[in-house]
Amino acid sequence: MKFRKARLSDAEAIKALLSLYPDDILQVPLFHIYSNIREFFVAEDNGEVVGVVALRIFWSDLAEVRSLAVKPSHSRKRIGSTLVNLALAEAQRFGITRVFTLTRVPAFFERLGFQRVPKHTLPMKVFLDCLHCPKYESGCDEVALIKRLE
Repeated sequence: MKFRKARLSDAEAIKALLSLYPDDILQVPLFHIYSNIREFFVAEDNGEVVGVVALRIFWSDLAEVRSLAVKPSHSRKRIGSTLVNLALAEAQRFGITRVFTLTRVPAFFERLGFQRVPKHTLPMKVFLDCLHCPKYESGCDEVALIKRLE
C-alpha cells in the first residue's frame, strides 16, 4: 500500500471512487477534481487508487477533511485513518489549528480525536458547499466534528 499526494492522472479514479458513495459524499464534477487536485491524497494498491481524502483550506486557521472514501474491498485496513492523518499532517505544516469534517460516521472521526460541534459554528462551510447539497432543503443528517491541532 502506497500513500501519496494525488496527481492529475488520478482524477478519473478519484471520481469513480467517490461515486461509489453517492448518498454519503457530495458528488462533484470531474473538472472540480482536476482543478482542486492539489487538495487530494490517495492510497494506491498495486497501481490502483483504492482510497482518497481531501484537505480544503478555508481560512488561516481552519480547514476541512472531506471526500474520504475507501474502496469496499479495501475496508478495515486502516486506509481511511491513514489518509485522514496525512491530511491532518499537511494542515499542521500550513499552521492550521482547527480541522473540521461533516460526516454520517462520527465515531470514525471521534476515534481520531475529533469532537462534535454544532454545525452553525462552521458558517463558512454552510455558505460555500452546503447550499449545493441535495439534502440542504430536506434537512442535513451529517454531524459536524472538529479537531484542534497543536
